[in-house]
Amino acid sequence: MPGLDTHLRNWRPEPLVERDALSPEPSRALAAVLETPVEFTPDDALPPLWHWVHFPHWPRHGELGVDGHPAHGRFLPPIPDRRRMFAGGRLSVTAPLRLGRVVERTSTLARVEVKQGRSGEMAFVTVRSEFRQDGEVRLVEEQDHVYRSGESTTKNPDAPRPTSLPASDAPWQQEFVGDPVRLFRFSALTANAHRIHYDAPYAWEAEAYPGLVVHGPLLVMLMTELARHRSGRQITSVAYRLRRPVFAGDPVLVCGGPDGALTVWTAPDQLMAEARVSFR
Repeated sequence: MPGLDTHLRNWRPEPLVERDALSPEPSRALAAVLETPVEFTPDDALPPLWHWVHFPHWPRHGELGVDGHPAHGRFLPPIPDRRRMFAGGRLSVTAPLRLGRVVERTSTLARVEVKQGRSGEMAFVTVRSEFRQDGEVRLVEEQDHVYRSGESTTKNPDAPRPTSLPASDAPWQQEFVGDPVRLFRFSALTANAHRIHYDAPYAWEAEAYPGLVVHGPLLVMLMTELARHRSGRQITSVAYRLRRPVFAGDPVLVCGGPDGALTVWTAPDQLMAEARVSFR
């Protein structure tokens, strides 16, 4: 079988320019899902990463693959039987976006790299986006996705699941359990139709997950929001990495402190995600 680099050798997608009016409604809906007591109005500053519920992409239903993802897209690599995972990313904030003003996002392919993992080849794809508002670049973001080819063969129905929270002495702590209703609402807000977040039989049979998968971006937002609320300071950058999937019903502990180091843990001591934020 040809390696993934064979499929990616001549892949050079063109930049993509999109615009969004940044209406307050999606952010108000996200605040309800996150249970954040805030009422957004035009000209309010958008918190870091909340642009993820803006710029929605809704392909026609017939343009989706069996996994719920679009079958084709500007930055979707031409890999057969593609499986996608959100691996991490970075956000730099020069100035916050303002609601009620048009934002232009220019996205480009930054990097493509094929690596050999324990379960086979993986293609790491990084997309870089610049967000311009009122004639200036306010955000620069890079997102890393990992793609595999073919079916997963790592099913383990007897793998232990956490039933309690781990212990921590971190000064900032927040408990969280991803229930199916919250996952469904977050999927709708982010226009994410990947079936692993709402279709439990598919998650098990097709992608070998023992339950519904909590969205990686949701875990990142929990860490960033913990830092934003507890510090009371303006965040200027976020760098994050997702290490292991968290499943619906699993209790997790989001931890952090004034040094800007944030983590997500499950019992007994499993590190699931981590982030580093900088403050102004």
